Amino acid sequence: MDGIISMALIATLGTWFITALGSATVVFFKSPNPKILNLFLGFASGVMIAASFWSLLQPAIERAQEVSRLPAYLVATLGFLLGALFMWASDKIVNLTQKKANAQGARSNRGSRIIMLLLSITLHNIPEGLAIGVAFGALKNGAHSPEELMGAITIAIGIGFQNFPEGAAVSLPLRREGFSRKKSFFYGQASGMVEPISGVLGAWLVVYVESLLPYALAFAAGAMILVAVHELIPECQRNQEVHPYFATMGIVFGFAVMMLLDVMLG
Repeated sequence: MDGIISMALIATLGTWFITALGSATVVFFKSPNPKILNLFLGFASGVMIAASFWSLLQPAIERAQEVSRLPAYLVATLGFLLGALFMWASDKIVNLTQKKANAQGARSNRGSRIIMLLLSITLHNIPEGLAIGVAFGALKNGAHSPEELMGAITIAIGIGFQNFPEGAAVSLPLRREGFSRKKSFFYGQASGMVEPISGVLGAWLVVYVESLLPYALAFAAGAMILVAVHELIPECQRNQEVHPYFATMGIVFGFAVMMLLDVMLG
């Protein structure tokens, strides 16, 4: 069991490292190329949508059929909605904090923008870490196949892909606000620190509370879908007048890559 949790920790440390790599772009650029950033965000959203079904919802339904007294479709639906509601509540908390900070006057606007940026990215990283932890926790029975292990690794790879632009999305705006490159990088990579913590928590829960596994898988899927649809897709579709399908093809390509990996390896 400890080995499963260790694998979840290693995987989420890897996604944190990729966040740091994205933050490191601040060393070379003061502002991102919007076209490339939109492509990254589109690719990330496609990866997350595909992973939500093949790597999370489908296994949730299969596990629910084995361990739950409730119908599998009900377990998957309930877990999915709870995950989406969790992210919705997180965004509400962020928005309330922003309104409170803005009410303090113009002098705090710069600081509040920075705080809100860090909070929003950090909150989004919590369900991503949980998704990885839950995927590795599902391997707890000790008789998992190499394909099941590769399925968990695929989720970590997919989330890692979308962490790169997230790291840049924190550090580059901080640099534009006048922070040094060193501080911008530090705060950017710090936004990914919650992933190892939530990853270990997710793995621990499903390892020691078997009945939670199908709910946890569906919960992670709901959270990821909300992030992709509410945050990543609208963001990548900004300023698309010149290349209207550039970010859209990023979504399609990201979905196709994740689908291929999941179906082929998992």
